[in-house]
Amino acid sequence: MTDTREQVQKDTGGSERARRWFNVVYSVVVPIVKLIYPIRVVGRENIPDGAAVVCANHSNLLDPVIAAGAFRRRNYMHFIAKAELKGAFILGRLLERCGVIFVKRGTGDIGAMRSMMRCLKNGEKIFIFPEGTRSEEDNMVDAKTGAVRLASKLSAPIAPVYIPRRKRVFSRMDIIIGEPYYVRGSSHDEYEQLAEEIMEHIYALRDGESA
Repeated sequence: MTDTREQVQKDTGGSERARRWFNVVYSVVVPIVKLIYPIRVVGRENIPDGAAVVCANHSNLLDPVIAAGAFRRRNYMHFIAKAELKGAFILGRLLERCGVIFVKRGTGDIGAMRSMMRCLKNGEKIFIFPEGTRSEEDNMVDAKTGAVRLASKLSAPIAPVYIPRRKRVFSRMDIIIGEPYYVRGSSHDEYEQLAEEIMEHIYALRDGESA
């Protein structure tokens, strides 16, 4: 019991520090990016309170910053990034302090999964690109199952988000946040199907079928 309480206190303290760092970086970086790429957010009322697995399509290095701006500072999220970024000079250290969770792709990174599970158990949001990498066209990359496995095991809602792949400087683009939904899986085949359904939800937002 004591060890569990100490772990919770440690996690909470770490999250508070990460949130402070995130707020500082947000206040500097997000306004600049939003000036270059003005955004209008559709469906912000769909953002769930508490724990959630936020999933979006991915085509540009700035997508995480655009997503952070769309969700606003008060909806703090732990972004999931490839482990290679952790070794980037200055950037890696800064991302880590902001609460970014680094994942070794293609290895079934248990440590990263546990970190994500702790965040969700603490009532926090994590942000994942199910495609796992940038994709210039829709349906070019199969969705990975990590997001649905987490959402299923922790009974956390998935919040789909569409970010336009085509971005023009100083031209407004719509970021669409869909209604959160729950998934339940128990086998690899089921998780693969659920992962593909995440992208279907995201593309439905693109096509104006739901919001």
